[in-house]
Order: sequence, then structure tokens, then C-alpha cells
Amino acid sequence: MDKLLLSVLIGLAAGVVDIIPMLVQKLPKYSTVAAFFQYFFASIVIVNIDLPHVIWWLEGGLISLALMLPMLIHVGHTDKKPLPIITANSIIIGTLVGVAGHYF
Repeated sequence: MDKLLLSVLIGLAAGVVDIIPMLVQKLPKYSTVAAFFQYFFASIVIVNIDLPHVIWWLEGGLISLALMLPMLIHVGHTDKKPLPIITANSIIIGTLVGVAGHYF
């Protein structure tokens, strides 16, 4: 399978996994759409990048966290309560994307 197509499919899955709890909690639509696109595009980057001197299974979590930093700063400015949840989601989903990209 083409690597770009694989990364898009993984990105779609990661985006859906992230927004399911947001839909259940009935969070604002703009937040849900932003979260979906964050993981969709982060997955494309994670699958198609190779960081030198970084273990393959650690790359996904690091890249996802790095790409989430602007969102953490933005959200943390007004409300610090969701920061640990967003950070944990970023690391866990990013790592899972990296593992999926490695094995598929």
C-alpha cells in the first residue's frame, strides 16, 4: 500500500478515535473539528517522517506532542484543567499512530 494512503487512513482512524469522547460530551463543533484535523494531519507527518537518533516507537508520541504544543498554550491560557488530558491523548494517540505506521 502507498505510504501516503496508509498515513491518510491511519489519520482518519486517529481523528475519529479522538473525537468520539468529544461528541459524547457534546463539546463545541469547532473544537471537535479542530481535534479531528490535528490528529489527521499529525498522522500524515508521523508516518512519513524519520527522526534521526530517535527510537521508532517514540517518534509518534514526540511528534504528536510537539504539534499539539500551540493548542496546549492556547487552551491553557483560559483553562488549565484539560491540559493533562490533552497532553496524555496526544502522547498515547501519537504513539499508537507511530506503531501502526511502522507495522502496516
